[in-house]
Amino acid sequence: MFAPTTSPSTTPCPCGSGARYAECCRRWHDGEAAPTAEALMRSRYSAFVLQRADHLLGSWHAARRPPAIDFEPGVQWLGLDVRAHHADGDRATVEFVARSKLGGRATRLHERSRFVREHGRWFYVDGDLLQPQRKP
Repeated sequence: MFAPTTSPSTTPCPCGSGARYAECCRRWHDGEAAPTAEALMRSRYSAFVLQRADHLLGSWHAARRPPAIDFEPGVQWLGLDVRAHHADGDRATVEFVARSKLGGRATRLHERSRFVREHGRWFYVDGDLLQPQRKP
């Protein structure tokens, strides 16, 4: 999360794009339509880091949107790795790994998310959790 003395405008974006937050996910958080499902996925990760429930709920498809977002106290987000992005018209999938730590224990969320574009805006629909591949 951003340090209290650091301006989010000059801080690198939490999504890992390499751009500053002000030039990356902030515009999606402020209401501009993300151009791709991958951009929306990255903005949703950043919204978890920054605890922007408004963006998470607003970018969730209405058919699957929960009534509220409860952030886990003490979670430290460590990074996002987008593995794949496939778009076919108004449908897309994004495979990613999000790493976090809570109480000294590291976790990895590996998901293949489904997105749909309606009226020019991408929405997160749902996703399948992927299990780590085990070597024989």
